[in-house]
Amino acid sequence: MTQSETIVIGGVDCHLEQHHAVAIDGHGRRLGDQAFPTTSHGYQALLAWLRQFGEVRVVGVESTASYGAALTRVLRAAGVSVIEVNQPHRQLRHRRGKTDAIDAEGAARTVLAGQATAVPKDTTGSVEAIRQLRVVRASAVKARTAALAQLGEVLTTAPATLREQLTPRTSLHALATTCAHLRPDHTQLAQPLQAVKVALRALGQRILALDAEIASFDALLTTLVRAVAPRSLALRGVGTITAAQLLVTIGQNVERIGTEAAFAHLCGVAPIPASSGKTSRHRLNIGGDRQANAALHLIAVSRLRYCERTRLYAARRTTEGRSKRDILRCLKRYIARELFYTLRADLTMLPTPTATP
Repeated sequence: MTQSETIVIGGVDCHLEQHHAVAIDGHGRRLGDQAFPTTSHGYQALLAWLRQFGEVRVVGVESTASYGAALTRVLRAAGVSVIEVNQPHRQLRHRRGKTDAIDAEGAARTVLAGQATAVPKDTTGSVEAIRQLRVVRASAVKARTAALAQLGEVLTTAPATLREQLTPRTSLHALATTCAHLRPDHTQLAQPLQAVKVALRALGQRILALDAEIASFDALLTTLVRAVAPRSLALRGVGTITAAQLLVTIGQNVERIGTEAAFAHLCGVAPIPASSGKTSRHRLNIGGDRQANAALHLIAVSRLRYCERTRLYAARRTTEGRSKRDILRCLKRYIARELFYTLRADLTMLPTPTATP
């Protein structure tokens, strides 16, 4: 009788400069382990090493969205099923300690036991491009907020003559524009007045530069999001930034999220029982993607302000004794359901991306 080919389950512990892989068979027997560099050649060598033991059925990879992103793209392009492993195998760590090999073996055994089932996001298409632009835009917004706060703090301790001259401005942005055009005397920097002018001028110019940078990213994101999710953008209250966040949350391979209830849990808007005694109520899941939750909150607030149908719903629920917080929770759950179907329709119309390491 001919022996059937061995079924191989791989586990990979990902780091910046090298990935450590472990192979086990379908019965949990350890076949071997080896480290590979984080290069294109290293990824191919890792896959070839796994295949030498038999048929590679599935590979559990840690950090599929960071250190393991390139390896995940290579494995998926080769037709290998990849499972995202987020938590280490605790029992294995307690028994044997912690090394890269132990963590990789724990990832493989977690997949074999069925404890890890999450499919990683597809990072080879337009949604990944949107995510990359959003990351840099968010850092620019954060830097602008910090600069505006510092501008106000510096002005608070500025000499009275300069403070009285600048205080009547209507907003911090208008103040930043004025400060960017200050003309300090650099020969008199020992005087606090001139030093404050230098500081305010630098902060004002920094804020204006960040404004221009954010505006450029907004224009790029608008073009990308309109091409990817036209149906979702057509919904009331859904803007470019909120749609971009929800696209990143759901991922381009939308089939990895089977139902709208799963998407609601992912966004942290699924109701959870919170009853006690004579009180019967639900609360929302405080887990999930908090940025997606914030995007849904912005859409709900916008509809409460501008949508007549939503205002009528809120008035009816208020007469039933619901608080504003409870009404917002109900609205976010409805919006998550609505957006799940429109995002899925938008993403299924996109062409299949080509994988690159």
